[in-house]
Amino acid sequence: MSFKFKPLLPLALAGALLLSGCGAQQTGTATRSDTETTVTSSDAYAESFSQRDLSGVYDAGEAVTVTLSGTTALADSDAVRVNGSTVTITAAGTYILSGALDGSVIVDAAKEDEVQLVLDGVTVHADSFAALYVVQADKVFVTLADGTVNVLSNGGRFTQIDDNDVDAVIFSKDDLSFNGTGTLRISSPAGRGIVGKDDVTFTQGVYEIEAADHAIRVKDNLSIADGSFTLQAGEDGLHAENSDDDTLGNIYLAGGDFRITVSDDAIHAEALLQIDGGTFEITAAEGLEATYIQINGGQIRISASDDGINAARKSSAYTPTLEVNGGELTIVMSAGDTDGVDSNGNLIINGGIIDVTAQSAFDYDGSAQYNGGTIIINGQTVNAIPNQMMGGGGMMGGGGGMMGGRNGWRR
Repeated sequence: MSFKFKPLLPLALAGALLLSGCGAQQTGTATRSDTETTVTSSDAYAESFSQRDLSGVYDAGEAVTVTLSGTTALADSDAVRVNGSTVTITAAGTYILSGALDGSVIVDAAKEDEVQLVLDGVTVHADSFAALYVVQADKVFVTLADGTVNVLSNGGRFTQIDDNDVDAVIFSKDDLSFNGTGTLRISSPAGRGIVGKDDVTFTQGVYEIEAADHAIRVKDNLSIADGSFTLQAGEDGLHAENSDDDTLGNIYLAGGDFRITVSDDAIHAEALLQIDGGTFEITAAEGLEATYIQINGGQIRISASDDGINAARKSSAYTPTLEVNGGELTIVMSAGDTDGVDSNGNLIINGGIIDVTAQSAFDYDGSAQYNGGTIIINGQTVNAIPNQMMGGGGMMGGGGGMMGGRNGWRR
């Protein structure tokens, strides 16, 4: 599907293009401007989430009941096919699933069908495949029934059943939306937690995911309105990437509570990453990475061993840029060749609080604007953005800064 949410990019990109046209690389500091910059809010939230995404409502009286029982299941509709331990849903409608299954639930409906799966205290363990596999539908809504705990898991290997490389506990080829107020626990000891080959949205619920690879990986757009996320992964926590279209591979976070502990990037978008709100406790090699990162709100705490925030050249569609308009960012870096904030292009700070504890607080390859907000480096409030290239080493190799000082800049 096409890109749905609309970040606050027109103003930001105009500034980035203006800055990139300045030519020479900044090697000193960017001082705060007395000119206030007005950021016009877009309707990103409304563009990203439909009313059905947000509601989680279903009519139990009109729904199909599916009772999972060991290696089989019972259902009161011909739209549910049971073949051994595989339960296949073939038509639009609402399906309430309960019980336990040693097998897989598959959605294979018509391309225009919308399917709602209500998880009402289910446990699904697929020893050698996905616990939930969406082959085809227009959109599948996974609703977590109020007060329930639902557990989906894989046994440590994935044996393919068609020409799709299924490698996650939940794997969907079409749009996927999670809502409801229950809890979903996912264990993927040999792969990913959730994979969406189109758009994936979360608007409610509690999610606890442990995965050997990415916890959540999306091809087009990942949008989160709210919810609680505890993610532990051997790779990235949230990952969006589309190798066929440089304008896709986007992440939009409007809110939510995130506790992310991963070996690589906590939040990684190949194209755009927009954060409007939420609370984040991140422990990772890199905290946030995307080509264009825009932070408008939220409370973000990052403990990282590589870069805290990295605007990297992942997509050719955008100039690498970090734009901060609001929010509270606290970044604590490990010692060594690390940067608190690293932009392979430009840096725009219009507001918010950025508190960095690091040998190298800022490293940018393009230009910088400091128009508002508060910057704190190693406990000291400053009125300029330093540029301490090459991580902790610095241009002159002394004391971890460009000019050999503690913070790599001079007032």
